[in-house]
Amino acid sequence: MNKNLIFKLSFFGLAMAFATVYIIPSTIEPLCWLLIFIICAYIIAKKCNSHYFLNGFMVCLMNAVWVTSAHVLLYNDYMANHLDEAALMSEMPLPTHPRLMMLITGPIIGIISGLVLGLFSYVASKLFKKKS
Repeated sequence: MNKNLIFKLSFFGLAMAFATVYIIPSTIEPLCWLLIFIICAYIIAKKCNSHYFLNGFMVCLMNAVWVTSAHVLLYNDYMANHLDEAALMSEMPLPTHPRLMMLITGPIIGIISGLVLGLFSYVASKLFKKKS
């Protein structure tokens, strides 16, 4: 596992944490994440010698920490810019504790996205062979 690379690639997550609060609407957020996953998978495939899946998975866990932290700490700004999510939060369990709900769902989303990036990284390692 390449801890240094994982930490550096997680800065995409830090950037997205603030971008999703203030700039990026929910409608294009998945496309941004897809682009980030493709870039990260390529970099992992090129920079790592093994454990491609694990490296991709760990990047997303770090991303989940950044994004969840930003959304919880900047909750009022996030909800002001994401009215659809605010309405959805009122229908979910714990409607009177939305920050707690974010703390619960954030890691779950991190795990699911980690499985996706892990798979992307593994596939990229097969597509982009290193030169000997």
